Amino acid sequence: MAQAMHPKTSGGSLFASDGKSHPLQDGLMIATLALGIFAFVTCWFHGLSLATSWVGLIGILVGAYAQYISVTTRERFLTILGLGASAVGFFLGMAHGGLFTT
Repeated sequence: MAQAMHPKTSGGSLFASDGKSHPLQDGLMIATLALGIFAFVTCWFHGLSLATSWVGLIGILVGAYAQYISVTTRERFLTILGLGASAVGFFLGMAHGGLFTT
């Protein structure tokens, strides 16, 4: 019985499902979620299209890198949620004025 030789331990990071600590991946995941939430909330205000589009673009770039180096399924899932919110904010910000409003 292999399970008896390697018992499951619940130490490590809150978001690590493999029992190991992943501080860089968790930090990027949280940053992607925060940027995505900000971009999603501000995309509904036409006057904030400049901030929305830039924050959405940064959220997409940070989320893409976080997805590239992610280790656990939980990190990937929450990063995808942040990426989706960032993308919605970015595209609606682009539709309402873009990155360089004049």
